[in-house]
Amino acid sequence: MSLNLHGVRAIYRFEIARTLRTITQSVIAPVLTTSLYFIVFGTAIGSRMGDIDNVSYGAFIIPGLVMLSLLNESISNASFGIYMPKWSGTIYELLSAPVSWFEVLLGYVGAAATKSMVLGLLILATARLFVPYEIAHPGWMLGFLVLTAVTFSLFGFIIGLWADNFQKLQVVPMLIVTPLTFLGGAFYSISMLPPVWQTLSLFNPVVYLISGFRWSFYGQADVHIAVSTGMTLVFMLACLSVIWWVFRTGYKLRR
Repeated sequence: MSLNLHGVRAIYRFEIARTLRTITQSVIAPVLTTSLYFIVFGTAIGSRMGDIDNVSYGAFIIPGLVMLSLLNESISNASFGIYMPKWSGTIYELLSAPVSWFEVLLGYVGAAATKSMVLGLLILATARLFVPYEIAHPGWMLGFLVLTAVTFSLFGFIIGLWADNFQKLQVVPMLIVTPLTFLGGAFYSISMLPPVWQTLSLFNPVVYLISGFRWSFYGQADVHIAVSTGMTLVFMLACLSVIWWVFRTGYKLRR
């Protein structure tokens, strides 16, 4: 069966247009918030700290801060995008339209991932104003940026399908994803932890994302790049399986 590109394009353009209408909270606010992290941790505190693995502290935290924003924005964009049709009741028009679940997914997740990647690149550009840094493997950096944005946009899509109200949209990002990011090596290397906590950290999926992304910058990582990539791909496939099951069964879609 051929892909309905008109349907995918319509959903994609609608979601991108929604972001442009709310550009202050969608783009400007996250960039300003991350800039404060660079000022406080990178400049004020970082200037008083030594290097980590021969990388200045201000430069060391850049991949972690980009991932922190990327994860939160990917989840937020995708979950809000699919929740709004549920909340307004237009989800039934979408389900009866001549588009498959995969085409719906391409439109919503594609738009969410695009917005998150643009934001990630803006944050990287902003970081130049505060901290000098180099990217050892730019191809891998872009690859990890795309893979992470797509994977967590899929995860956010699941949250949007599951949520019954606006409060539930915030539960997982605020109570689970953000703490896991802070505990996943965003501001430190897990090799600095005691052995027991190093082992426990390996059960945190965000560790693999930050480690792989940091390797693309400095060629150093807490976890081997192949393991980081593999764990991210496994999580992406798990999200795709859940979404396929939701559309097949109508769970949380048809009441």
